[in-house]
Amino acid sequence: MGGSVSLVQLIISIVLFFVMFFGIGFLLNMLLRMTWLMAIIYPVVVVFIIDEVSFLDYFFKAGTAFPALLDKLAALKVVDISILTGGFAGAIVAGIVMIYLRKAGYRMF
Repeated sequence: MGGSVSLVQLIISIVLFFVMFFGIGFLLNMLLRMTWLMAIIYPVVVVFIIDEVSFLDYFFKAGTAFPALLDKLAALKVVDISILTGGFAGAIVAGIVMIYLRKAGYRMF
């Protein structure tokens, strides 16, 4: 990721990731009735966001793909981690909201 980020960009990015993954998680919860699906899938999404290695390389060239992933994870800055954490929080809140709505009597699809 990298580069310099102002405080305004950081706040907007965190809110954007939160809302984006809340929405995706909420829709997946409604359609598939699997409350924590987005929270489980989120680490895979993060790998796709931060790594430039092809998905198939994790299966066919695992000896080079996983060390490259670990290098990328180690190189993440605090700004990047906070933005990605905002997305994970959105996925978690989507699951909590879905549980609350189901307990309140709302049935989605």
